[in-house]
Amino acid sequence: TKAQALAADMAAIQPAIPVQLDINRNLAEVLKQYQPQVVIHTSGPFQTQGYEVAQACIQQGCHYIDLADARAFVSGIGQLDSAAREQQVLICSGASSVPALSSAIIDHYFDQFHRLEGVEYAISTAQKTSRGLATTEAVLSYAGKPFTTLVDGRPQPVYGWQDLRLRPFFGLGRRLLGNCDVPDLELFPQRYPTLKDVRFQAGLELKPVHLMLFALAWCVRLGLLRSLQPLAPALLKTARLADPFGSAASGFYMLLSGRDSDGAAKQIRFELLAENGDGMLIPCIPSILLALKLARGQVETTGAQPCMGLITLDEYLAALGEFTIQWRVSPGN
Repeated sequence: TKAQALAADMAAIQPAIPVQLDINRNLAEVLKQYQPQVVIHTSGPFQTQGYEVAQACIQQGCHYIDLADARAFVSGIGQLDSAAREQQVLICSGASSVPALSSAIIDHYFDQFHRLEGVEYAISTAQKTSRGLATTEAVLSYAGKPFTTLVDGRPQPVYGWQDLRLRPFFGLGRRLLGNCDVPDLELFPQRYPTLKDVRFQAGLELKPVHLMLFALAWCVRLGLLRSLQPLAPALLKTARLADPFGSAASGFYMLLSGRDSDGAAKQIRFELLAENGDGMLIPCIPSILLALKLARGQVETTGAQPCMGLITLDEYLAALGEFTIQWRVSPGN
């Protein structure tokens, strides 16, 4: 019924058609019936999925884009590369804040460094945001569990939602952050081989809510709980009780560190401030831009790859212009 209401309300050049399907049962039949040019897959969490949807798109001969932020899922999409090239389609994973936006920022400022050595970045979500169960399950999947990131030039173990820090955000003041496992931690050391440090964290707006997640992550780390994923429905309901005490403002920052041509230390800080709940739009932009490019024949790339190098920062920011989203760039500190 939600899809029907949305389709009826859209002023699309081609009429929107709502279709109900089960990606685990009848996807191939639906694709064959409707013959889409591009499929955008948003049905997470991707941490527990295989590549059946992407493979069905290859078989049908249509392009595929997903909004996955699961590390293994996005990093491993290349295993479909030869099949996608044979069918002359693009299979693109991670068309979201990470790694699409994060890599676009690095690519934009990369040439301003003689040597890029460190990337530190974080997302702080608004309390009054449209949180879904799939997203909640995704962020809980690695809470208290170890994963690796680049520290001093070597992969080092860290724990999900641990290493508590209080960091300033543009227009938001200081917010708490914890470690999150994202594809960038696997992809960036390969894409930018001079990097010595890669650190990504995320946080919840209200400190008591974030501290609750921090404490529960410790329960997993100490072996008191196997995983927080089964608690996702209850924790989502609990978090929503705090909505009256929060705002609809979220933020992002990325601090790039390295050396200039004279060998002196250099930093660049890029920041985003999203108000009125518009922060939820930021992860959607890459898939929209990429779908438009494919429809217009502006993408010649085929094969399977993470969403890096396909969208520029300028294209991204131009798409954000109609929303209550601000950005600024400054020397880092």
